[in-house]
Amino acid sequence: MTDTTYVPPKVWTWDSESGGKFANINRPISGATFDKDLPVGEHPLQLYSQATPNGVKITLLLEELLEKGIKEAEYNGHLVSIFDGDQFGSGFVDINPNSKIPALVDNSGDKPVRIFESGAIMLHLAEKFNAFLPSDPADKPECLSWLFWQMGSAPYLGGGFGHFYAYAPEKFEYPINRFTMEIKRQLDVLDKQLANSRYVSGDEYTIADMAIWPWYGSLVLGRLYDAAEFIEAHTYENVIRWAKEIDERPAAQRGRMVNRTWGELNEQLHERHDASDFDNRTQDKLEPASES
Repeated sequence: MTDTTYVPPKVWTWDSESGGKFANINRPISGATFDKDLPVGEHPLQLYSQATPNGVKITLLLEELLEKGIKEAEYNGHLVSIFDGDQFGSGFVDINPNSKIPALVDNSGDKPVRIFESGAIMLHLAEKFNAFLPSDPADKPECLSWLFWQMGSAPYLGGGFGHFYAYAPEKFEYPINRFTMEIKRQLDVLDKQLANSRYVSGDEYTIADMAIWPWYGSLVLGRLYDAAEFIEAHTYENVIRWAKEIDERPAAQRGRMVNRTWGELNEQLHERHDASDFDNRTQDKLEPASES
């Protein structure tokens, strides 16, 4: 081990200069830091998000619902740039006091309903439209178990492995080794599960797959943290087979694009307000108007 030993102080104090790439948006307090109303589009479902893995979960599900012919799932996908700190605006904090994307407002009922936390949003939509969630009492718990497995496991991939391997201002052996070991263990769990079934919770494509794919599918496909070689992604053959199959779904391809502001231009759609936006993408749609 070559890490310098850190001795915690008696009382921790916040040093905003020591947090690496995301130091400007990480802080030890909650609440809004500026006033800003959220835009509201014409559809009943208003999504406020960005195309991080957690955001892609929701746009993937919404696009799958529309692909299934459920017109009531039409939505406005508004960009909330976490890199610019949009999640600390008063309007966004009103619908998600935790200041994390994604957040959804469902205006289809008598009064607006806010839903935050990606797993809660997925469950709300799946139950609302009776889709991608098994109804059989013997199958539904398996799907939900894997959905919540993702919610509990992904922080080790994102805030753990991703932070220390890709974003931390300094690279240290211990945290990288610790979280790499855990991520490989999680991939092994998935690989063994997918050895026995087409999809994660069985032979049916569900919200469990849609929740797990943006994180673990992206990882083994080489789209996350540039770490596929480091973790020996090729050894998880069943995960790769599953990830590639979902990657070929038209709804998954569209879902990855919504609220995406990086990468190749043909993979970006900063805001989505109509299905035709995917075909009529112009530069002005890729560059949302700045505040006046």
